[in-house]
Amino acid sequence: MTYCLGLLMEAGLVLAADSRTNAGVDYVSSYRKVFDFSMPGERVVFILTSGNLSITQSVINLLRQDLHKEGESLHTMPTMFSVCRYIGHKVRQVEQQDRPVLEKDRIDFHVSLIVAGQIKGEEPALYLVYTQGNFIQATEETPFVQIGETKYGKPILDRAFNYRSSLKIAALCSLLSMDSTMISNLSVGSPVDLLVYERDTFRIAQSCRLQENDPFWVEMRRAWQQSLQNAFHNLPDIPFAFTPDPSRL
Repeated sequence: MTYCLGLLMEAGLVLAADSRTNAGVDYVSSYRKVFDFSMPGERVVFILTSGNLSITQSVINLLRQDLHKEGESLHTMPTMFSVCRYIGHKVRQVEQQDRPVLEKDRIDFHVSLIVAGQIKGEEPALYLVYTQGNFIQATEETPFVQIGETKYGKPILDRAFNYRSSLKIAALCSLLSMDSTMISNLSVGSPVDLLVYERDTFRIAQSCRLQENDPFWVEMRRAWQQSLQNAFHNLPDIPFAFTPDPSRL
């Protein structure tokens, strides 16, 4: 399992991903899930992956190979929409080739990809691509997308993030969303990759990889945990309509 998310806002884009692929009593493996296909000064294109690792790795390798050939590639597509159409085609190509064998052995072949970036002349864009190669686009009303283990990290995004948020707030929300997921699901874990893109710059403004023992990561998670515990002391009393019998508590 994994957890990746992309946040779209007026100011730009924020992307975050964990690096854990398998977790068990005696086996944990990590793979980078953020892939950069940018052309600095002209376009930024990032892909975040989850699902069957062999399929996502095949798709990424096919996309990289096309960069060194004449014809269509992530460096020639004129719009982010056409970028997603092209990526969706590659996903279908690999899925159709590998699916029969994987199904025979009852191996899950599903994948999901987040595609984010900006091409000169366009607004920043954020998409979610499915196994079937179709996709949806994030909007001002629904400004974030998630893949992998999504349920634990969604509440903080619903409460604290929106399209008008600053890049700093969005980056913090993404890390807190990641922390909430890691607390509740051991199959999501460090290192965590974080990227911040400021619109119309066509380069990544800030990025970092947070290891499990990184001082900032440890302190941020500790401070958030303490803040949540302190918040309980400021909640109003529950207006019960009756006086409970202490002997039954």
